[in-house]
Formats: sequence, C-alpha cells, structure tokens
Amino acid sequence: MALRSFADGALFAEVYGSGPPTVLALHGWGRRGNDFSKSLEGLSGIAPDLPGFGASPPPEEVIGADAYADIVAEILDSFDRPPVLVGHSFGGRVAVCLAAKQPSRVGDLVLTGVPLIRLETGKRPPAVYRFVRWLNSIGIVSDERIEREKKRRGSADYRAADGVMRDILVKVVNESYEGQLGRIDKRVHLLWGADDAEVPVSVAEAASALLADSKLEDLPGEGHFVPMQAPDDLRRAIAEAST
Repeated sequence: MALRSFADGALFAEVYGSGPPTVLALHGWGRRGNDFSKSLEGLSGIAPDLPGFGASPPPEEVIGADAYADIVAEILDSFDRPPVLVGHSFGGRVAVCLAAKQPSRVGDLVLTGVPLIRLETGKRPPAVYRFVRWLNSIGIVSDERIEREKKRRGSADYRAADGVMRDILVKVVNESYEGQLGRIDKRVHLLWGADDAEVPVSVAEAASALLADSKLEDLPGEGHFVPMQAPDDLRRAIAEAST
C-alpha cells in the first residue's frame, strides 16, 4: 500500500478503505501504521507513521506526547466528521492528549495497552551505575563508557533508540495523563490484553476511574500487542465506537 503525505511531509500514513475515512489509528513505540492493517480491514481510516518511525521523519527537538498530538492534529482536516480515535501503547498517549486538546474534532476512543498512569515510582539506579555516572560528570569516565552502561541497563526500546528519539523516549516514559483523562468527554473503550506484561490491566482500571464514560474489556490470553494479536476484537471495538 502506498503511503500518503500529511502535515507538509511531517507524517506519512497508510490510508485504508475507499470511502471517507472514519478512523484515526496511532501505533506504539518503535512500530508503524501498518500494525493496524488487519484490524482496519473493511473500514476506512488513516494510520500514520508517527514522527521518528517508519517513513515519518523524527521531530527536530525533544517533545512529549502533547506535542506529538499537535502534529497529528493536522490530519484531522482529512475527515468529514470526528473520527474514532484508536491508540496502542505510545499511540494511546498521543490519542488522549489529542482528545483532551481537540474535543470537538475527535469522536470516541479505543485504547489498548497504553501507559496512561504511572502506578509505581521509578526505581533508583544501582549504586555502581550512579558512581560511574558521577565519575563521568567529573571527567574521569568517558562518554563512551557511560553510553555503554546506559545501553546495557536500558529497556529494549531504549537500546534501539538513539539521538533525539532516545531523549523523547526518556521524556514520555516519565509522563502521566491524569489531567488529560479527566478532560475527555467521549466514550472510551479500554481494550486490554489480560496477559499484558508491559502495561498491566491495573493501569486500565486506574485510568477508567478517571474517565467520564468508559468501558474496560480484557482479552484472556492476549498480551501487549492487541492490534496484531487480536485484530478481530479491535475491529469490533472500533465498529462499536463508530455507532
């Protein structure tokens, strides 16, 4: 499928269906818009590669999900009516920011595997790493050594990212969206893999308590990647949100 350009080349997107688009689907970190190829079968929608992933160039500076939402908002002019807003993982962070900022321009939401709320504070780095980091700060340990330590201790996403995208990742993983959730006045379907080890169902439960109108559904036996693992369930949730 050929990609279409949006937002003056800031975004490239998969466009599904032949009619006017009714769905805007936002993918997770390190993924791209074609994650929704099966779940959008039979529907008309747009699934962009978010900035820094796939065909879309990275942002020029370190930004968070809120600024990502401003970029994605430029696609909304392509819809005849407010679209169903679908967000998986990182894309769901962007989706809730977009829904909070543009309430009249988006429809109901379907969110899956989204780190909406930080339920636990981050663990303090080990003493050895903190000592090496201090040695780096006073010029005894090289930047190359501290970079190796960061990669060794970081998540798979952190190790795979570099440059501005690594700094963006560090920024967004420390964000929490209680304020945005409280401002969303649309129906929100929280469709979660019951076995999601990256973003457990407890996060969805906490988010649901902050939403004005929400439905939480967990999928037995499914993990974090619902768009690929359970596309039929996601397509059903999108269809329900469209009515």
